[in-house]
Amino acid sequence: MNLLQLLKASIMEPKKQAAVRILPIGKIMRFVFLFILLLTIPAFIEFIDGLDSVSGDLEGFLLYIEKIEWLLYPLAFIMLFVSTTLYHFIKISLFAWIGMALLKWMKRRGEYRQMWRTASLAVTVPTIISVAVGFIAENPWLPLLISLLAIGYLYLAIKYYPKKPGGRK
Repeated sequence: MNLLQLLKASIMEPKKQAAVRILPIGKIMRFVFLFILLLTIPAFIEFIDGLDSVSGDLEGFLLYIEKIEWLLYPLAFIMLFVSTTLYHFIKISLFAWIGMALLKWMKRRGEYRQMWRTASLAVTVPTIISVAVGFIAENPWLPLLISLLAIGYLYLAIKYYPKKPGGRK
């Protein structure tokens, strides 16, 4: 599967989300890092916009920013990318553990490494929705709803995992 097919599978194909468990980890990592890069770009634009609005009020701060601008923006982008990567990997890992509990509950066979690959695709749509809604409005219930949506995607994908002998139908 190429990266575009992985994106399509993460959006609307739970059966293929389950099938990525047998893909090489390098392919999944490329998808995850490209997705994180795409998440970092709106955050960086928001950072620049916020910096411009803050710097308009403080004259001395504006002069300081102009002097170090060549250093500030690349470092800010790198820091945003690193922090987004850390956050996204933690999120995928937590949902993989939740997926392991769902595997046991649904009496399906699978390992953590396979569930991590599936979870990396299952969190894609909820993350996109979270970013989009985050630009429009702030809602204290949004993280819970996004988490439930990610668990729903995991549940749909786990239904295509192989059953344990004597497992539920």
